Amino acid sequence: MTERSNSSQPHEGDGKAWSGRFSEPVSDLVKRFTASVFFDQRMAEQDIRGSLAHAKMLARQKIISAQDLADIERGMQQILAEIRAGQFEWSLDLEDVHLNIEKRLTTLVGDAGKRLHTGRSRNDQVATDIRLWLRDATDRIIGLLADFQRALVDLAEQHADTAMPGFTHLQVAQPVTFGHHLMAYVEMARRDAERFSDARRRINRLPLGASALAGTSYPIDREFVAAELGFEDVCENSLDAVSDRDFAIEFCAAAALAMTHLSRLSEELILWMSPRVGFIDLADRFCTGSSIMPQKKNPDVPELVRGKTGRVNGHLVGLLTLMKAQPLAYNKDNQEDKEPLFDTADTLIDSLRIFADMASGIRVKPEAMRDALKQGFATATELADYLVKKGLPFRDAHEAVARAVREAETRQCDLPDLPLDVLQSFSGLVSADVYQVLTVEGALAGRRHIGGTAPEQVRAAVARARARLAQA
Repeated sequence: MTERSNSSQPHEGDGKAWSGRFSEPVSDLVKRFTASVFFDQRMAEQDIRGSLAHAKMLARQKIISAQDLADIERGMQQILAEIRAGQFEWSLDLEDVHLNIEKRLTTLVGDAGKRLHTGRSRNDQVATDIRLWLRDATDRIIGLLADFQRALVDLAEQHADTAMPGFTHLQVAQPVTFGHHLMAYVEMARRDAERFSDARRRINRLPLGASALAGTSYPIDREFVAAELGFEDVCENSLDAVSDRDFAIEFCAAAALAMTHLSRLSEELILWMSPRVGFIDLADRFCTGSSIMPQKKNPDVPELVRGKTGRVNGHLVGLLTLMKAQPLAYNKDNQEDKEPLFDTADTLIDSLRIFADMASGIRVKPEAMRDALKQGFATATELADYLVKKGLPFRDAHEAVARAVREAETRQCDLPDLPLDVLQSFSGLVSADVYQVLTVEGALAGRRHIGGTAPEQVRAAVARARARLAQA
């Protein structure tokens, strides 16, 4: 198409739904700059669903004829088949998914296709499409979070008794079990699912009927359309309905938190797999080698997830920045919401799918975990608690155990290896039963309250998680 920058006559055949207002066509550069069709076409099925519900309402309200509705439904069935078969021809000239589908519909069914847009605008149309698409993505993510939890729960149950160091400041702190450690991530994923479920309620409100910004003078029935599309409610203010992107930001915030949890687990998997730690090994299918060092087995998948978390966090900040200075109502800025939103959903979905699979391929090395427990006086707190239960104030017990730890360091042994008379030199309350609490098994068994790391409590947590997931 050639530009006619000097023409004073209206141009014909531009293909734009709004071209009658302008005296010259849009330049090719501007068309490419403003078009969204090559990324928003992924909402095509949602656009068709929304249009069919709108058309059904228009016919029900006698705004279009029953024949028009039949023609629209027939045309949309063909368009949907073409899209699914990869035979639909997308045109840059038609800007976006909505005009591409409308143009094809008009070609197929004539004037009925031109009547479809009665009582709506692309503003409320795109807002509806995004919500429909995001609702589908949210449902998928909630399901994948459940799959991820199940994979962790299975592994946790296998290792409810496998002792490992619990860390603070990356220093050995107290004994826990590997199963207990994994169940911490189950709790994180459970909260993630709750956040997405809660966000879904606000996603699931219908903006269609707001038209461009002020509503419409046609006798539409928004509640009918909401019911047809499975929306729980309608957006009650037309200005807000077309310009709100809170629901997209909230989705990205929930996604950023979920990715942060995956990133934390990624960091631990990377550390645990290092030969310097050696707690686990990942299945080969989740790792790569080196082009120069033949011995290398690199944990590329968790490293990538750790990196992709920054990308998702960036999308959240980008959407917040996009919206921060927009006056009501719709502005073209909002076209920039889709690519970060789509990429956020894609990234989280892919990460959850691969993590659920990767968890099932983790090989645990209990001996290395047990050896690490000998390196940091992991049962020191148990010795302090033992003295408190014998009647010593906690601060005095803390001081006595600190001196015992120094002695063990001097002797280059662990606390359970100190002779009884040496332990008694730090407190006369120590007797032979002290060794029952200084063992790893004794330390674990003592934490038998809900949320504790005792193997019986880990199994109870596993059972509760399985019951919740069975109801999901």
